[in-house]
Amino acid sequence: MACSIPLARGQGEKSPAVLLFNFDDSTDNNWTVVNDGVMGGRSKGYREISDGILRFDGTLVTRGGGFTSVWTARRVDLSGFDGLEMRVRGNGRSFEVEVNDGRRYGWRNVSRRIAFETTEEWRIVRAPFTELRSTVFGEPVDVPPIDLESVGRFGFYILDGIDGAFWLEVDSIRAYSNR
Repeated sequence: MACSIPLARGQGEKSPAVLLFNFDDSTDNNWTVVNDGVMGGRSKGYREISDGILRFDGTLVTRGGGFTSVWTARRVDLSGFDGLEMRVRGNGRSFEVEVNDGRRYGWRNVSRRIAFETTEEWRIVRAPFTELRSTVFGEPVDVPPIDLESVGRFGFYILDGIDGAFWLEVDSIRAYSNR
């Protein structure tokens, strides 16, 4: 599980960090929602980017699916970094952040994700790359660690197994280094 640190907007980082997304730029507006309807589910997720905030909200329906996600393609070399640092808030639900390097297991994409909790207060959540789980359709797979030079996609998922409304707001995403 990712760790979270309460932090007020504008406070400085404790380690070197590089901004990846701040949702103020038109290049940060290319986020796409994928609902579980692709496998017969009925969950509905929506995204809005406004005033420098990515908002991902909707309703999770566990019967017949049980997930919804929002993601964007962006090629980034993250070698030399230890993880992602995200300023987030939500309605107390558990979400997962995905960092995808294009690895395949057979003919399927490997998902590399880590869960984090939300509160209604803004928090900094750190997602160390060493703690990303590698799965295919939720099942663990034995593959090499993430190739940080080949990251090509970022995303957020909700699949916490709880029916009902959810919301997540993301103010920024940075790559951080402990060095």
